[in-house]
Amino acid sequence: MISGRHRRPPEEQATYREVFAVREFRSLWLAQALSYIGDQLAQVALAVLVYHRTGSALLTAITYALTYLPPILGGPVLSGLADLLPRRRVMIVCDLLRAGLLALMAFEAMPFGALCGLVFLTVLLGAPFTAARAALLPDVLDGDKYVAGSAINNITHQSTQMLGFLVGGALVGAVGTYQALGIDAVTFALSALILLAGLRRRPAPTGAAGEMTSLWRNTRDGARLVFGDPLLRSLVSFAWLCTFYVMPEGIAAPYAATFDNNPLTVGLLMSAMPTGMVIGAFLFSRFVRPSNRIRAMGWMSMLACAPLIGAALHPPLWGVVTLWAISGAGSAYQLAANAAFVAAVPPSGRGQAFGLAQSGILAGQGLGILVGGAAAQVLGPEPVVALAGVTGLSVAAMLSMTWTQVRGGLIVSMYEPAPKPEITGSSAAAC
Repeated sequence: MISGRHRRPPEEQATYREVFAVREFRSLWLAQALSYIGDQLAQVALAVLVYHRTGSALLTAITYALTYLPPILGGPVLSGLADLLPRRRVMIVCDLLRAGLLALMAFEAMPFGALCGLVFLTVLLGAPFTAARAALLPDVLDGDKYVAGSAINNITHQSTQMLGFLVGGALVGAVGTYQALGIDAVTFALSALILLAGLRRRPAPTGAAGEMTSLWRNTRDGARLVFGDPLLRSLVSFAWLCTFYVMPEGIAAPYAATFDNNPLTVGLLMSAMPTGMVIGAFLFSRFVRPSNRIRAMGWMSMLACAPLIGAALHPPLWGVVTLWAISGAGSAYQLAANAAFVAAVPPSGRGQAFGLAQSGILAGQGLGILVGGAAAQVLGPEPVVALAGVTGLSVAAMLSMTWTQVRGGLIVSMYEPAPKPEITGSSAAAC
């Protein structure tokens, strides 16, 4: 007779080397990096192009706002394509279509209205692509490799943000705006080729291919799935908390003006949070045990908001940069939230669920920046940043209390498999 508890195996923690050893991940990562670089280049090129052609700061801002609007309006609906069609096909087709649209933008005779329409369509196609990619990644990376892979993607994204505007501005100045848009078109075409060669074919998610439900019905079912489950509802709320701690980036320019009129100060402030995010994502994914990441989500989310309150004390520039970097490091909790979301969502509904979460993130960021800018016009940037910190900390504290109540079952299902049953005398005889 064998009795007593069996020791559970220690939690396995994946390394970046193990993640990059997966061929399909290398293809996804390289395609993503190319797209990010091209997008940063295109943003600079469009801003310069529109301002030079119109001389209007308002029209330039409207063109930039078009990068937020499409995912908010069409993201939740089009993201459902990632659950109705093979996800590899969705990604490749979206990349090819975006390459074609950007190639059209590179024509110098393009009217301003048509240019805005092409920008809208290009960004709109990013919604099903992002949803398909997010839904496919758990099939490529399992266990803690998924968290490490998400950290790599996050670091890549934030690194391109830190360097993209500087390098993009230099490249646009060297080759010209239309040529820069053409280069962005090439990056999307290369991304499609990489995905075509590097990803294996997979069928559409189970059940989706057999019954091609309407996108509207699929969107409704996705919303019911996410908001009808207390665990998923908490995780989505954690994701949308970025509305508060991303707000300072949107008013970095007026905040910098409280110190001097040097554009370098603006760049320093805007790079503070991405730098903190890169450091936080690396430390959180490499040195914190997987189950402890889930437990730490509450206080980490509060850390993402609390440092912003320090703006009320009118710290010097180095103090502001430090506080914003700490806030960025706290936002690394999103890695754990992402992994938990994957574990809790059925595979056939990943695309719609991720698309809904991503659209909410973009809507929150756009609305937060808009409200922050309007408030800063009246109150000044420092009080607005402090208020964003206070509000975000309050929301994070409430989310943390709810999370403590629902996280237990998730930790057990993800990281603590039940011990093997005891073998009694009769069972042993049967063996």
